[in-house]
This record gives sequence, structure tokens and C-alpha cells, in this order.
Amino acid sequence: MSGGKETPRQKMIGMMYLVLTALLALNVSKEILNAFVIIEEGLNVTNDNFDGKNGLFYAKFAKAVAENPDRAKPWQEKALKVQAKSKELCGFIDEIKSEMYQKIQKLPKEVADTFQLKNLESKDENNIPTELMIGAGADAENATGKAKDLKEKIEAYKKFITEQVPQKDRAALKLGLSTDDMYSIGDEKMVKWESNLFAHQPAAAVFSVLAKLKNDVKNAESDVVSTLLRNVDEATIKFDKVVAKVVSESNYIISGEEYKADIFIAAYNSSTNPEILIGDVDTATGQMRGASTKLETFDNGLGKYSVRTGAEGEQDFSGVINVKMQDGKVIPYPFKSSYMVAKPSMAISPTKMNVFYIGVANPVDISVAGAAPTDVVPSIAGGGGQIINKGQGHYEIMVKQPGECTINVSVKTKTGSKSMGSMKFRVKKVPSPLASYAGVTGDSKVSKGELQAATGVIPKLEDFVFDLKFPVVSWVMSMNVNGAFVDMPANGPATTPQMKELLQRAKTGGKVIIEQVKVQAPDGVRVIPGCVLKIK
Repeated sequence: MSGGKETPRQKMIGMMYLVLTALLALNVSKEILNAFVIIEEGLNVTNDNFDGKNGLFYAKFAKAVAENPDRAKPWQEKALKVQAKSKELCGFIDEIKSEMYQKIQKLPKEVADTFQLKNLESKDENNIPTELMIGAGADAENATGKAKDLKEKIEAYKKFITEQVPQKDRAALKLGLSTDDMYSIGDEKMVKWESNLFAHQPAAAVFSVLAKLKNDVKNAESDVVSTLLRNVDEATIKFDKVVAKVVSESNYIISGEEYKADIFIAAYNSSTNPEILIGDVDTATGQMRGASTKLETFDNGLGKYSVRTGAEGEQDFSGVINVKMQDGKVIPYPFKSSYMVAKPSMAISPTKMNVFYIGVANPVDISVAGAAPTDVVPSIAGGGGQIINKGQGHYEIMVKQPGECTINVSVKTKTGSKSMGSMKFRVKKVPSPLASYAGVTGDSKVSKGELQAATGVIPKLEDFVFDLKFPVVSWVMSMNVNGAFVDMPANGPATTPQMKELLQRAKTGGKVIIEQVKVQAPDGVRVIPGCVLKIK
């Protein structure tokens, strides 16, 4: 079901109306007024179609009330209120049309009530419509006539029908019927709704506007009533199958803990407890073979089954649910299920290696078989450590002191906290990188061009599990110039202008020494090995 959506016919008629209104604003020949007759007749046909569509909605309400009055009656009452308000507003619009026909065509009311626009002789008459809708002598922007009353009734109507719909559905309503200020093509500015639609407009255009407003009212009625009808359907629970279900808190149980399960018919009655027997059952006939145990604990139609676990491995159980029908016949629904009993166990899986490094976030996955991640509680001892929970069993370990630390794991149960074991880890400092210059480390040969093209010192840490950065704090470049070593210091990684000038004086066979390299490591500032570059 849907309501409020414009049909292609409505869109076409609306577009024609906008085009004709624009042409009128440009003082096009009065012959164009006859086109409004087509517009109005099309809107009248659409209004009749809406009446038929909405009538189907009300018929569905009547059927729903007959089938389930307690559920459907409150929604039907709301829909009938919307119907009455829509009829009232459309009636007011029809009264305006009738009065306008009476004054323009000089007709008695009983004739004007059914008069048609195509028979109107003065389709271009605009004084009478303006006086009736805006008010005799009234300012177009301060209407005192029927347009003012119509605007107030439309706003009250929208407010009323919206209030009949549940809060959750109101945002999806598409009621239209806007009474906001509008842009006037003729005046080339924003004007009030009353002025734009009814001030100094020819009668043909005004009657088309009134037909369009009735169309919008019926469209809004359709949208609201269909929404109310959907709420009747949402409150209906329909079943096409009835099956036995066993739903347990967990099928993987730690030895010594209690296994619990809900055993019920999927389409169950919360006010009636069926008979549930636990034992060996013939699944073909639903008959018990040998002795059985009758389940005594229920909660709103759900059988509550529990048994203390002991032996490890898969444990099977079965039984039957006997449901008594309204005619007194008992229908058996056999079931079988199983659960796994295991020794207490836990797993701590470092995602890098069994070493924690100082100053970095060491990722670790921690899990306990049969326990939800939210029930697992890890803690750390030693290493000045801290555990950061990243969710879903993922953690980060932060340590400060070299040596060893221990990760302890417990799990929350209904009877309290239970220890699941522990694991030791070594705590180490992050290894130091090697200083590189011109792309090389250690003792290496480079060309003078490569030296002069280098931009600075880059620390390199090869084959390490973490991708770490070691910002350079300071370093020194040394070179023998005319028999004496010259030292050039730098803060930060970049080669200074003085160093570049020094490298201009380098000669083949000479050496450039990169030393006293200080970097910022995760645990503080370190001095790392430099390199010796021989010029080839």
C-alpha cells in the first residue's frame, strides 16, 4: 500500500498549470484561458480516482476490524477522523467555487453547485475572484477574504491529520498543501500564498487552483490513511509453519558450568504452557520411548531447561512438546539438540610475536572458549604495563620496563569471576636503527655526485615487526680538509648549507663521516651508529 505519490497524469497536469500561469503573467492572448478548462477537468478526474483509491483503504479497514476488532478498531477510528476532516475541507473549497459561479455567472446556488468551468462565459473575469478571495478593497498581501480562511483551514487540516499518525511515521509523510510565501512571476518577488494564487487572477486560473487544492487534500488523505493501515498490518503476526525450537545461551560450555536453553514452539502462546517431556523420542511419531522427565519451569510459554554439566565432549538431549489445540487434540512436536562441554581454556595470541616492546602499542588477541569477548577480563603484571581494550577481543599492550610481564585472564560468569590462566612475555627495548646517508649505511663507497645530492640523514631499521619512525634530533658531519678534520653539526635530519659547502671540497679517496646521530626512539632519545662514506 502507498499513498501520496503523484501519478504521471498528475505531474503532467501540474506542469501544464505552471506553464499556463507563466504565460498569463506575460499577458498572452485570452485564448489560453480555455486551456485551464482542460487542466481543471483533468484534476477533477484525478480527484474521482483518489476517492476510489481511498475507498479501498476504508474497505480494508472494515475487513480488518471484522477479523480483529481489538487490534484494528483504534486505527480505523483515526482513519475515519482523517476522512471526515478531508471531506470538510473539500466541502469548503466547493462552497467557494459555488459562490464564485453565483457571482460571475449570476446563477442560483443549486445550479452553481454543479456548474462547470467550460460553460463559464467570462473566463477572464478577475475582479469578482479577487474581491471574493482577497477581500473588497483589501491589500493583496493582507487578504481578508476566503483565501485567508482557506489558508487557515489547510494549515489546521495538515496539523490534525499529521497528529493521527505515529511519531515514527511522520517524517515519511508527503502531504504537500504548502501555504508558504511563493515567488510571483508577474511581480518578480516573494509574495504571500493568498496573493500569488488569487490576487488579480482570471476566473479560469482560480477555479483550476481550487481543483488542484482539492487534489492535494485527497492526496494527503491517501498518504495518511495508507500509513495508518500499514500500522494494522505491522501489529499482525502471521505464521505459516509451526516448529520446535531449542535456543541456548551457549552450545559450548566450560566444565562445571551450567547448560541452559529455552525450548519452545516458534509460534507460541505466552498465556499457555505446553507440556514438555525430556527423554528419548521417536521423531517420526513424537512418542516417548521409555522414561521421561517433565519440564516444570516456564516463563510466558517458554520452557526453561537446565542441567549441571560434568563429562566433556558433545552432549545430546531430546524430547517432545505436546501442544493442546482448541478442539482438545494434542499435537506432538519432537526436538533434538546438543551442546559441547570442554575443559576451561583460554588463548592469548600476540599478533606480532611473544615479545612486548617498550613504548609501542603491542597488539594482542585474547579469547576464552565459550565466552563472549565482553565477558573476558585480562590484566597485566610487571613491565609497568597497561592493557587497552580495542573491542571484539583485540587489545594493545603498553610496557615501560625491560624484563618480563604476565598477562592474566579471567572470565565473568553468573556466579562471579573465574580465572582462566596466564602467559608470560619478554619485555624489550625497540632495537636501534642505523644512520644512512646518500642511501647507504656503515662503511660504503659513494660518488661525489651522490654525496652532494643527498638531503640528510635517514634512520633505517630493517626487518622489524613494527613500522616505526625515528625522528632525527641532531647529528655531525666530519671531513678531512687540508689535513685537519672539520666538524659540521646539524639539528634535525636535513643537510645544512654549511655541510653542502663542505661537501663541495670533498676529493676522490677522501672520507665523509656521519656521527653522533641522535634520534627520538619510543623510549627516549638515543645515539645510533653512524656511517663512513668513502668518495670513489
